Amino acid sequence: MNDETHKPAYLSVHDIHSYYGESYIVQGVSFNVHEGEILALLGRNGAGKTSTLRSIARLESPMVTHGEIWLDHQPLHEMKTYQAAIAGVGLVPEDRRIIQGLTVEENLKLAQIVEPHGWSIERIFELFPRLGERRKQEGTTLSGGEQQMLAIGRALARDLKLLLLDEPYEGLAPVIVQEIEKILLEIKELGITTIIVEQNAVAALKLSDRAVILDTGTVVFDGTAAEVLDNAQLREEYLAI
Repeated sequence: MNDETHKPAYLSVHDIHSYYGESYIVQGVSFNVHEGEILALLGRNGAGKTSTLRSIARLESPMVTHGEIWLDHQPLHEMKTYQAAIAGVGLVPEDRRIIQGLTVEENLKLAQIVEPHGWSIERIFELFPRLGERRKQEGTTLSGGEQQMLAIGRALARDLKLLLLDEPYEGLAPVIVQEIEKILLEIKELGITTIIVEQNAVAALKLSDRAVILDTGTVVFDGTAAEVLDNAQLREEYLAI
């Protein structure tokens, strides 16, 4: 029997229900993630993936009306957005939200909520040498891949425990995707737990330890990434691949 199944969950999402206005989007989602794992959160468009990420990050929209979310024994479900960020949750949204008018270095400094517990700017530049070379360049003038690196670096600029990535490969060339994947594996080696939502499901699965598949706001699969890659019927039915 695999000892991994007996490890306590680092992140526990239990029976969460979330709404956009009157639209019932997340309909009782539950799953666990162990410390240092990469979890692929997959499903077709409209399955509730981004809403689940936003619910974990405690954003005001969608509104979580029921359920519990625990991270390293901390009750995220009782927190506001800024409190969840201080507790170690970092969300990198699909549009990256690079702040216009600020340099790469200024974007990173603005994110340093807690010092000295977060990563130093120089440590981030060690992980992302391209950003170090462009530290004085305005963030919004970077290439798409470099903006994604900046968005991830900005999440690391504080005491990050949980990295939430929404479509990190969107619009990126395959060679840049490979570079981002390498960085994410380096982050994993540092013990940071990651959830990745990605339409390029095969790329996400190859990177991940485990996978959760959503369909119309509910969990239809929770297991290893290898199981999904090996199950053509599951992939076709829920991922269209």
